[in-house]
Amino acid sequence: MAKHKKHTNLERRNNDNFAPNEIAILGTNCGVISDLVQKVSQKLTGYKVGYFDASHAKHEAKNRISEFVFHHEGNLQITTSGTINKFQQRLDFAQFDCLFINGNHYQGSKQILILDAAKEASVLKRLPQLDRIQFVVKLTKDIEYFHFLEEQYPEIKNSKCYSIDEVDAIANHIKKLLQEKIAPTKGLVLVGGKSTRMGQDKSELNYFGKPQKEVAKGLLESNNLETFYSVQNSSGKENELPDTFLNLGPFGGICSAFQKDPNAAWFILATDVPFVNDAIIKQVLKHRDPSKVATAIKGKGKEFPEPLITIYEPKAYPILLQYLAQGYSCPRKMLINSDVKIVEIEDDFIRNINTPEEFEVAKKEINKL
Repeated sequence: MAKHKKHTNLERRNNDNFAPNEIAILGTNCGVISDLVQKVSQKLTGYKVGYFDASHAKHEAKNRISEFVFHHEGNLQITTSGTINKFQQRLDFAQFDCLFINGNHYQGSKQILILDAAKEASVLKRLPQLDRIQFVVKLTKDIEYFHFLEEQYPEIKNSKCYSIDEVDAIANHIKKLLQEKIAPTKGLVLVGGKSTRMGQDKSELNYFGKPQKEVAKGLLESNNLETFYSVQNSSGKENELPDTFLNLGPFGGICSAFQKDPNAAWFILATDVPFVNDAIIKQVLKHRDPSKVATAIKGKGKEFPEPLITIYEPKAYPILLQYLAQGYSCPRKMLINSDVKIVEIEDDFIRNINTPEEFEVAKKEINKL
């Protein structure tokens, strides 16, 4: 007898305990851990890094008011009340490329072990937590592995080992771990729009001898992207991704793609920009910055980015849903107000073709190329 499922089985983003990518540092006192995190973080330029720790204050009154103090340099200091809740923390840390955790207080799904002779008992106490050691850091050069470590994890002596002052080497190792977590990219061609000004489906227009949706799909696939058509109503074909966020236009198509695979970055491409060519697709992919929310095209003479020639990273999905919760369904609004990598190109390449007159002009121009 089939087991009854009370809730829809949705695809989930790959999360660790508290964040998409976390590393607990443990094995020594909290000051050494905090100092190492600060030094390594300075080397991880281009990445958004966080640190999750516990307060060491012994007597502290509960906050009765939440304070948010902004600085003109872009810093924000928050003092508020809260409890540890992995679901809330996954929302709070969704935008971070790496979250360092003080492993003396909280368990992380991956670990960096610092060998400190003074903390042997502490390591023994946390031995079951050391199931995914990434590498070892020795506080002193002459320290040996604790015998219980070798008994529990015989392979630990084959792990990469650094001394505490090898900050550059430690940072480079962590960079490699971050690069391994970069999401694969998939393609999404937006088709089936209302096209009221054109009077017909713009994705079916013929500029190059076949429907433009096939041209757009070919551009993405030729760059090794598994590509889908975003459609309002699916005909059952494997390459179609039906909207599950209804009546939201392109915004709904983007969210539907993330609902299908929240662990992929999605290269969104519209079909009303026929001058976008392979060189432009390659340029966007070349300049992709996974640490940003998205990598977007912007015309040199334009004020705002093009939301439908854009790679959206997995971290964009919760932000899109937050905008939807506020009653906004404009992907450009999200891009304008988020941390986005901008790739500038000439305006002519991203002309939108919206009317029969524009179509005839564009087709004549394309035939001359």
